[in-house]
Amino acid sequence: MKVLVLGAGLIGTSTAWYLALQGHDVTVVDRREGAGLETSFANGGQISVCHAEPWANPDAPLKILKWLWREDSPLLFRLRMDPAQWIWGARFLWECQPGRTRENMRQIVNLALYSRMSLQELRAQTGIQYDALTRGILHYYTEQDEFDRAVAAASLMRDYGLDREVKTTGEALAIEPALASARSKIVGATYTSTDESGDAHKFTRELARMAADRGVRFRYGHTIEAIGTQGDQVIGVMVNGSTGADEQLTADAYVVALGSYSPLLTGPIGVYIPVYPAKGYSASVPVARPDLAPTVSLTDDSAKIVFSRLGDRVRIAGTAELSGYSTELNAVRCEALLRRGREMFPEALDYANATFWTGLRPSTPSNVPIIGPTRLRNLYLNTGHGTLGWTMAAGSGRALAEILSGRKPDVDFRFTEAPR
Repeated sequence: MKVLVLGAGLIGTSTAWYLALQGHDVTVVDRREGAGLETSFANGGQISVCHAEPWANPDAPLKILKWLWREDSPLLFRLRMDPAQWIWGARFLWECQPGRTRENMRQIVNLALYSRMSLQELRAQTGIQYDALTRGILHYYTEQDEFDRAVAAASLMRDYGLDREVKTTGEALAIEPALASARSKIVGATYTSTDESGDAHKFTRELARMAADRGVRFRYGHTIEAIGTQGDQVIGVMVNGSTGADEQLTADAYVVALGSYSPLLTGPIGVYIPVYPAKGYSASVPVARPDLAPTVSLTDDSAKIVFSRLGDRVRIAGTAELSGYSTELNAVRCEALLRRGREMFPEALDYANATFWTGLRPSTPSNVPIIGPTRLRNLYLNTGHGTLGWTMAAGSGRALAEILSGRKPDVDFRFTEAPR
């Protein structure tokens, strides 16, 4: 089957790879000059099945109110005259109910476990290199009440099949000695030894290269203008290339993997999806003292940021800002990342030479991504992964390739349903 994949980020490239393995004739279209240059470019680097708790949980509304006027808050709602933001926010509050949170967590964990297994198989089969570390993820706490909640959550996670272990401060430092300078701040930790980290951009770029070797065509520098439909199917996609000329691309099936921009393209053809951009920030900081820098990927619960060692750099990433489609860097939020870095690892990193980045995470109110067919019989979706795009990329791409090929993926997940 001839398949057109819209988007060459982590999700789109992974989808193209698995479609090619299924024997399909695949073309990927992206407006950028290469693969993985949008949200996949400089994220936190974690393959974090252990961090599967949805943002939408019973504690979230009060936290958001507390953070509402803080420019450096972990989650910032910058209210706009934007109906999509208000609708998304209302659905988010509904998803905060305990029953909804438990079900959403189950969905996320199931897909994340399947995806981590798929990534490990892919890595073993291809030898792909992307600064991967398989030393687990250590989630540390600097506030006792948050740690107490984490202990209860760890028990729940084990019910979902996750090996999330509660650790004392001393045990946490044994896992990651680089935390020694901040020992007095840490009250406890949880650790998932089977989680991983790595450079998502390097992975996407390498996977695109390997996919091209398998015959996948990548058409970079082409802006996707519109999807054309007739009756109950897509008949083509209008793109605009570097020459400025419009061109219609046709295929047997189409996959929308455009992250936060997906609803802007599907809405005009009557396929409405609850995806809204959550702007995330990162700082890539050179390692100054390798003996003092972390080598285990870390999650800082209080600051809601992560630290991941990527070769000779440490990626500090986190925070979320719901403020529309702006990708302008906010200096206050950038400085908040470095401030926490200096508190935790004062001598390890060269903070004066940090480079900053921001990207739009495609977030659903439930944090459960949208994967599968649509009401149009040859249009498929693979979007809405929020902060877990790296965690879920391989599994999402593999599952969608199975669905498009007429098979049922080997994972218990709430995929969209085909029209009847």
